[in-house]
Amino acid sequence: MSLSDYNRSPRKQCTTNLHFQSPIVELNIGGQFYSTSLSTLRKYPRSKLAEMFNGEPKLRKDTEGRFFIDRDGTHFRHILDFLRTQRLPSESVTEVYKEALFYDIEPLIKQLEDSPQIFGEVVGRQQFLARVPNYQENLEVIIRIARAEAVAARQSTVIVCVLRTEEDSSRYNDAINSLDSDKESVVRFGPWKATPSIADLLDCIKMDIEAKGYKISYQPHTADKGFRFKSYDFFYKFLFTWW
Repeated sequence: MSLSDYNRSPRKQCTTNLHFQSPIVELNIGGQFYSTSLSTLRKYPRSKLAEMFNGEPKLRKDTEGRFFIDRDGTHFRHILDFLRTQRLPSESVTEVYKEALFYDIEPLIKQLEDSPQIFGEVVGRQQFLARVPNYQENLEVIIRIARAEAVAARQSTVIVCVLRTEEDSSRYNDAINSLDSDKESVVRFGPWKATPSIADLLDCIKMDIEAKGYKISYQPHTADKGFRFKSYDFFYKFLFTWW
């Protein structure tokens, strides 16, 4: 190798990381633009965010040369605030938590999980719902029934049966015979082994269906009082309003 070849070789090797030579990085996060330092993005080396900006460029660029990440950029400012100042968000905590999980920023994830909002959801509500058999599947069934009944109607009604205990479950067959509606369309929840009540479960159902964009309410479903088992002991009417 000649001396001139030797001198040219290192320069060629160095060009592979020129994208990250500048200490300032321009970002396009789902259409939201940010400027920050490379050291900020690499603050936690084990995070997915740091890995994106280590070594060879792993991200596409937009037409202005900004690094593009295909995420909703609304809450990325809270991610940057934490990386810069260790400050936790005071708003949109649940959304920021989802972004922290995506970017795998472990210190932020742990601190958010200690916040009342995330602690209550992850440790409390989700742990309870995990003990309710077929909870998520039943939500989808409720929505499917409601949509099927929405033709030329302003509202749809879905009957939900909630069985809190094994004893309730043993009386289910007698109770469902008291219904004057289609028994095949009744969506059954429970029983479960956890302290939350029937009212707690009903609130969870309403909350999770509303989170999907539906407008709903619920109330006890009453039937003929002459039946041995009052239907409002087990049955609730969920009302979807479409317009």
